[in-house]
Amino acid sequence: MRSLLIIGLTCALAAPLAMARAIPDPNQKHAPGNEAVQTPIAQAGYSAAVNYQLQCAGCHLGDGSGSRANDVPRMKDFVGNFLKVDGGREFLVRVPGMAQSALNDEQLAVLINWLMRKDGIAGTSLPEHYQPYTGEEVAAVRHRSVLNVPNARAELISQMRAKGIAIEDGMSY
Repeated sequence: MRSLLIIGLTCALAAPLAMARAIPDPNQKHAPGNEAVQTPIAQAGYSAAVNYQLQCAGCHLGDGSGSRANDVPRMKDFVGNFLKVDGGREFLVRVPGMAQSALNDEQLAVLINWLMRKDGIAGTSLPEHYQPYTGEEVAAVRHRSVLNVPNARAELISQMRAKGIAIEDGMSY
């Protein structure tokens, strides 16, 4: 019992020291080379490929393969199918990962157009007569939230099935 009391008191006395390490030093300087204020992504001028890595690849993975275990659909050779059904074009702009990204409207349009290439993520799913997105189009629909993403997506998948499109998004059971 005495040893438990001593351990408890030791922990209680050590806790403020441990907490002090978690509190940043207000006088701490930037590491050498990091003195400049970071440029916001919307102003950085990164390529679409870099923006994909920064905004999308964390969930959809670098090649767009997604992760069923994490409830993230595959985009590779599938995402273009959304452009083949009513509401799918707008959905791609309005899904939270796109609509709430740090990209400005023009960058988001460029990123989606980069995704929608036959030699890119959309691959074989790209519609024959693809019309590129514009910054104006993105701006017009981006800020209308999709309130229930799973239901909205399920409706679009249902439309795809009705058109005979194979659902190979890694999510369908």
